[in-house]
Amino acid sequence: MTEQRWWHVAVVGIAVLLGALAFANARGEFFPTGALASVAAILVGWFAIGQFAGRSRAARYAFVVLLIVASGVGTAFDPSFATVQCVAYPLLWTLTEGRRNGVLSSIAVAVAVGIGTYWSTGSLAQALAIEGVSLALSIGLGLWISSIADQSHERKRLLDELRSAQEKLSALDRQAGMTSERERLAREIHDTIAQDLTGIVMLSQRAQRELATGGGATETLALLEESARTALAETRALVASSAPVALTAGGIADALTRLGDRFERETAVTVTVHAELPALDRDTEVVLLRCAQEALSNVRKHANASAVRLDAWTGDGSVGLRIADDGTGFDPHSAADGFGLTGLRDRLALVGGTLEVTSSPAGTLLTATLPIGVLA
Repeated sequence: MTEQRWWHVAVVGIAVLLGALAFANARGEFFPTGALASVAAILVGWFAIGQFAGRSRAARYAFVVLLIVASGVGTAFDPSFATVQCVAYPLLWTLTEGRRNGVLSSIAVAVAVGIGTYWSTGSLAQALAIEGVSLALSIGLGLWISSIADQSHERKRLLDELRSAQEKLSALDRQAGMTSERERLAREIHDTIAQDLTGIVMLSQRAQRELATGGGATETLALLEESARTALAETRALVASSAPVALTAGGIADALTRLGDRFERETAVTVTVHAELPALDRDTEVVLLRCAQEALSNVRKHANASAVRLDAWTGDGSVGLRIADDGTGFDPHSAADGFGLTGLRDRLALVGGTLEVTSSPAGTLLTATLPIGVLA
């Protein structure tokens, strides 16, 4: 729309200039009817059909022919009418499609104006010289502008492709973020709520056995209530994306000690905790706590152990956690049917840590190491 407005200005401006030149060259001797008629033809033709050339091929070709003929006729009546080429050449390059049509249209204007110049001046040399220079400049300028336009179209295409690629990349990033968040939530739920619920089930079964044999189940029911409250607190912490409940009071060493005490009370498995750890960043403490929770959960569900030892230490810029039990063991190389060890390895891999598992009929040893402060 803005480009067409400027063409309106250019056409009207050249029409005014050509009219003024026609009257100036007449010098009162005659009325410049031919030149003014050509000016009027160009002006009316532009507003009647030329401005619609972008939407209609018929209008485009009709105005191109009109412009070429009017330019030659006007120049035949008044040599100064050749000034029309200032607008005719760029307008034709704009309206025609392709370089070939632009060159042919420029040649047609040059021939028409050249014939008009020769008709009005009688000088063939003047007509050839003026139109030769005008045509050369027109073609050169038109080809240069066309190359710029092609580069502009190519840049626009590349920008469109870039925007499309950025949109796709953004969508993939969002999808990756959603997948990562789902995986994180799956690990958190497995390492906290699922384990607490497993403990609640086992405690319920224990309470049922105690009640069936006529024994007191007070301690078991108290443990059951504590486990349920812990699961509720972990759920709330997970929803609020806050620190694990076990780490809200004291550091990782105290949390591991409390975890061992609770596990011993729930399962009657002797747990020895030896954790001499300095203050660590909270994210590292969370990884260590989750490793200990998962290891003890596996002991509860699979090991049939009577004793567990949990050791934690730091050294050489890393922190380690070792959990050993005297259970029945398992084959670490067999396909796992659960999420536990796989999720634990994934959690450690995210922070540059490693997990080693060795097992035999005499027990299982799990060792997790990770750099200190990698998430700080």
